[in-house]
Amino acid sequence: MAFDLTTPPPWSQEFVDRAGRAGEDIPTAVRIAVECGARLPSPGAGRTLERWSVLAAIARRNLTVARVLEAHSDALAILAEAGETPRPDSSWGVFAAEAPGVLLSAIGTEGAVTLTGTKPWCSLGADVDCALVTAHVGDDRQLFQVELTRPEVRVHAADRWIARGLRTVISVPIEFDRAPATAVGGPGWYLRRPGFAWGGIGVAACWYGGAAGVADAVLRAAAKRPSELAAMHAGTVDVAVHAARCALRDAAADVDAGVDDPERLALRARSVVALSVEQVLRTAGHALGPAPLAFDPDFAARVADLELYVRQHHGERDLAALGDRLARR
Repeated sequence: MAFDLTTPPPWSQEFVDRAGRAGEDIPTAVRIAVECGARLPSPGAGRTLERWSVLAAIARRNLTVARVLEAHSDALAILAEAGETPRPDSSWGVFAAEAPGVLLSAIGTEGAVTLTGTKPWCSLGADVDCALVTAHVGDDRQLFQVELTRPEVRVHAADRWIARGLRTVISVPIEFDRAPATAVGGPGWYLRRPGFAWGGIGVAACWYGGAAGVADAVLRAAAKRPSELAAMHAGTVDVAVHAARCALRDAAADVDAGVDDPERLALRARSVVALSVEQVLRTAGHALGPAPLAFDPDFAARVADLELYVRQHHGERDLAALGDRLARR
């Protein structure tokens, strides 16, 4: 049966429906992520569009669940790319952020490595079992897998977490005190591998799904109260969503074909999707006014979630990076 970003595979419908009922409950989102993630194909293995269509369909219903699933499934894809097998039924995060004044170091030799220091910005660090964490090894960084439930791992409370979007997807600092860890790939492998770029486009598939959900509200309003202005707004969001869909569809084909320069591919696809998301959010505000933001909790949460989520895009910096790569070619 054919499927696309607008028609995900039949096996995923159960998870889409469950996501629609999950609200902002993180334990429920983690359960969905573990079960659905086990069935998602890895990117670059010939079924990348199927993978992204599931992420998009779930994001269209619930961005909280999509955010949890995207992180968990990215960890599984990284492990598969490295030839590693995760612990059955475990939940995962990927923590690679850096911040001034904090450092996580890996000490020891292969087979006897420990992590010591602090890792900042660990999304869902208090909610998942295991994580892939980048740590400093000399002048380079290397990826390690670690169990977060060990006594050598301390998750700090996020006392200052004030996000209005993705409110329950909380980022926390995690302190490691000689926590046993296992290397995943060699120094520098995490950032150099093609899957790093592919995972970034998977995030954009979630942005696209969230934008499609906002666009749905604009289209419903245009159908309920037709006018020339409402029709213009409906056409504007349709064009924006279509542009994002085309960019992701082409990117999936390129990923599976193994095209050169996956970073350029990711910069281009993510930028198209991010610009489309911003167009949908802006048009929805003009088309619907303040009422749904004030009186429709689902719509208000979706807008807040999407506005925060799409800020993972680096905006003008990514466009500059893309332009620089093109100029140097």
